[in-house]
Amino acid sequence: MFKQILPLSSIVALRFFGLFIVLPVLSVYATNIEGGTPLLAGIVMGGYALTQAIFQVPFGIMSDRMGRKKVLLFGLLIFIAGSVMAAMADNIYMLLIGRFLQGAGAIGSVVTAMIADIVKEEQRAHAMAIMGGTIALSFSLAMIVAPIVGGNWGIDKLFWITAALSVMAIGILFTAVPKPPTIVHSYETDKVGIMDVFKDKSLTRMYITFLFHSSVMTMAFFIIPLVMTQALADGGFGWEKSELWKVYLPAMIFGLIAMGPAAVFGEKYGKGKEIFMISVGFIFLAFLAMGFSSTAWLFIVGVTFFFIGFMMFEPLLQSFVSKFAKVHQKGMAIGVANTFGYMGIFLGGILAGFLMNNYNRETLATVVVGITILWFIWVATMPSPNNRGNVYLPLDIFDREKIAALVEHEAIVESYVNETENVAVVKYEKDMIDEDEVRGMLS
Repeated sequence: MFKQILPLSSIVALRFFGLFIVLPVLSVYATNIEGGTPLLAGIVMGGYALTQAIFQVPFGIMSDRMGRKKVLLFGLLIFIAGSVMAAMADNIYMLLIGRFLQGAGAIGSVVTAMIADIVKEEQRAHAMAIMGGTIALSFSLAMIVAPIVGGNWGIDKLFWITAALSVMAIGILFTAVPKPPTIVHSYETDKVGIMDVFKDKSLTRMYITFLFHSSVMTMAFFIIPLVMTQALADGGFGWEKSELWKVYLPAMIFGLIAMGPAAVFGEKYGKGKEIFMISVGFIFLAFLAMGFSSTAWLFIVGVTFFFIGFMMFEPLLQSFVSKFAKVHQKGMAIGVANTFGYMGIFLGGILAGFLMNNYNRETLATVVVGITILWFIWVATMPSPNNRGNVYLPLDIFDREKIAALVEHEAIVESYVNETENVAVVKYEKDMIDEDEVRGMLS
């Protein structure tokens, strides 16, 4: 499985590295370029999330219908075009267009859907953890590289590096990424509309969970550097910006460590919903500490709790969406989920900015604590995808027509055929039937 997932994870990591590498220095660059203002600089910083939100679903739908690799190539080419435009920008508006173009190459849902195609559901959380780990490592590396390259050779070089790495990603796509299996199903894909992925209440609950997750993340990353670097007289802790890595690095290490057990207990032991509830609990405690701490060390404990809670979600979020979605909807459903996630980034940033501008960090923390209480209730009342199981039936033993007829049973969610591996997959409700009974229905 690792050999199958690593190339796709590398593509995602290279792309995210390109987005992350400019963040530590982009606001300074954007305010000093011709036509730059603080407001426009803020749009440059976060504008990519808006175009990401807009194009996640179209890219997911295209990948369901045209094939994953073709759409991945298209998205990477758009991302390269945006990076080149940003590198060559001599005014704020050209830089804005470049950043919007970078976001328009919205391949995240396509990569996740491709992993869902290649990896069995029982291994999917592990696969998502690998991808999440590579993204976290790319973030850590970007935080180190950005000030060095940008400070010594110019910010435009960072965008050129981004474009070059995306070219490398295309090379990986066509030399190392395995071909997805050929799937045959009975659904009429051309008649599938965007509203179809909202008919499943379990999927809709996951979309809102993405919104909670991303909005809280944005508010955390808003408050952490601001409070740590503010003067003591203003309620901060007076740290230098160059010292922030001392906060992020250990917190990220604890978060990465937490991802492993979360994936194991969430998938292998069927405790995914419980992992979500524990994660929300950590985030609840994190904002209590970050909002009301009077010492830097207690604040850092809060940051660490946040990273633990936040990253425990990572290996399970996309996996759960792909489990609830039917085989012909995976790309679309993951695209919708990612759209909710990016809208959360946008809304979380606005809310955090408003609260910190008009009130204080205590107020922001109180609001987030309230959100986490609602979030906890939301998660606690959702069904667990672990209640659904899969039976893998070799087609040289079992009859295709009998397998297809199983969907008439109320306990059978769907069935489809993996032509590449010559196996049929039947998804069923564990609360209503077990694997032996599914096989018995075919005898």
